[in-house]
Amino acid sequence: MKKLTNECMLITYADSMGDNLQDLKQVMDKYFKDAVGGIHILPFFPSSGDRGFAPMDYHVVDSKFGGWSDIEELSKDYYLMADYMINHISAHSEYYKDFLEKKDDSKYRDLFIRYKDFWENGEPTEAEVDAIYKRKPRAPYVDAHFADGTTEKVWCTFDEEQIDINCKSKTAKEFIKDNLETLLKHGLALIRLDAFAYATKKAGTSCFFIEPDVWEFIGESNDIVKPYGAKLLPEIHEHYSMQLKIAEQGYYVYDFALPMLLINALYYGQTQYLKHWLDICPRNQFTTLDTHDGIGVVDVKDLLPDEEIDRTKEDIFKFGANVKKVYNTAAYNNLDIYQVNCTYYSALGDDDDAYLLARAVQFFAPGIPQVYYVGLLAGKNDLKLLEETKVGRNINRHYYKLDEIEEEVKRPVVSELLKLMKFRNTHPAFDGSFELEECSDDKLVILRKNKEHFARLKADFKTKKFEIEHSPIA
Repeated sequence: MKKLTNECMLITYADSMGDNLQDLKQVMDKYFKDAVGGIHILPFFPSSGDRGFAPMDYHVVDSKFGGWSDIEELSKDYYLMADYMINHISAHSEYYKDFLEKKDDSKYRDLFIRYKDFWENGEPTEAEVDAIYKRKPRAPYVDAHFADGTTEKVWCTFDEEQIDINCKSKTAKEFIKDNLETLLKHGLALIRLDAFAYATKKAGTSCFFIEPDVWEFIGESNDIVKPYGAKLLPEIHEHYSMQLKIAEQGYYVYDFALPMLLINALYYGQTQYLKHWLDICPRNQFTTLDTHDGIGVVDVKDLLPDEEIDRTKEDIFKFGANVKKVYNTAAYNNLDIYQVNCTYYSALGDDDDAYLLARAVQFFAPGIPQVYYVGLLAGKNDLKLLEETKVGRNINRHYYKLDEIEEEVKRPVVSELLKLMKFRNTHPAFDGSFELEECSDDKLVILRKNKEHFARLKADFKTKKFEIEHSPIA
């Protein structure tokens, strides 16, 4: 098993670069071994919805992707990260089905959050509902229909396929430990704690990132992964101050603010907001420009003025290639106001220079870079898949076949990107310090230094050009 290293990480589904995990291994070894050091394989378990994020069982790999042996083969050459949906499990899982069948006689009766037990009078007051940080316009629940004909409400934050876990219960603690250890035994170097901030629930609060509960919660998970030499990456899309808090506790965090800050800088030829964030952002982080979701908007609150956020978001529809507001509406099963659905390459107008400049800044920024598979191939918006499925996020979830990848890697923009990634992976300067050097508002100069080694990025946000000076690589 390869442990975490300071090398670029690819984000991909098991069936997005070829049809399965064996194809993914073949593609990685053939085209990307020098450019990619690690892989975040998005949920590869049997699932009942949300492209894997409604997991039914963590003990098996979905047979259409392969098996644990395929995961273990990948882990020999690439450090691997897997998702653990710590907040919820599938409504079609054996755990929830056993609960519906046996109710109070089920050994999983305490695994779920039953309204009758959670709220003082079995139901939240209007004020308590209003206080909840929620994804629905009402109290977050579904009706559990039991085999005995009775019905009661259980907590459900997201889709009806994703039933929330009562993480404070003894049953849940054993459940979490078993699942995490199952993943770690098969060569995982990192565990991404998906939606972890929703798992801290307390009546009368927002039920989101509740302190000090959240620290106890992450600490218990960390105690499980530590003996395996693995790391946690808590996932949260919210105000940047929360990322700073998590980083201060010694955990890795995501930099979800960088994508919008870079778009703002590239659209308008200004770097003051980007520079401010690079100056204060956590150093123990994973940077992103694109993910399996959209381009985050909520993450830059107070890093960009509100008027800058509004005009940047609006101008994605103006300057971006083949992206329309309607893709973020109910017509495309998407009402998420917190992000814009678009590939990063298309958000920059399918402009090779702008795209490579953005990646160069990402690779010089503090932290370990993550590159989404569509971004790895400088992918354009997939309007065909979008229209076939009427799912807004699918605009950025193209399925690449092996022969298509063979052609895409020949494009100059992809070739240059892979060279940048190899440089980022191999130059010793990136294991050292980070410094912003003085320059005008339309430029950015970053120095990375490690003993006698250095790498300096000089980026011009008006011309969309950059150059890199660096000491020799031994």
